[in-house]
Amino acid sequence: MNALLVIFGLALGLSLAAPPGPVNSMIASESLRSKLHGVSVGLGAMTADLVFFILTLVFGDFLPRDVRYIFYLIGGALMIWLAFGVMKSTLSNRTTRANYLTGLTMGLTNPFQITWWLTSGLFMVQEFGILVIPGFFGGIVIWITLFPFLVNKFGKRIARAIKIASFVILLGFGIYILVQGALLITQIL
Repeated sequence: MNALLVIFGLALGLSLAAPPGPVNSMIASESLRSKLHGVSVGLGAMTADLVFFILTLVFGDFLPRDVRYIFYLIGGALMIWLAFGVMKSTLSNRTTRANYLTGLTMGLTNPFQITWWLTSGLFMVQEFGILVIPGFFGGIVIWITLFPFLVNKFGKRIARAIKIASFVILLGFGIYILVQGALLITQIL
């Protein structure tokens, strides 16, 4: 296997997983309780990436533009609901299984993740083939294990700030995604 392709895949995986966004907000919030709870959210989101990778590999550009608004509306509503859930949450009310399902649901309905796979993901698969995938998912695994560890180790001192930042990020993304979904509907009609 070409080492350069693995390094490129690692960088691409890290660049997709690391930026602030709704999944990382949930990972941070759950990592305050335990590293495993944070990792489980990340594993759910990574599973969604695996689903999108397989669909991209098999079907290419599979999602017509005129149905994307459905994902925007569902994803936006889900993120707003999660934002308020983060603010109300205590450190004892969710299982790692529920966190995995939350990460998976967020990943499957996140218009940004869907759009990434329809654009950059499609390009990545068509341009570099499946040889880039081990590095790509390796980069995601590095992030979803390292980030919860750091938040759990150092974040308990600033737990309230993490919760507020998670709330603001999730709410902001949720509203933005809902607006984009509404704009798509007006373009279709």
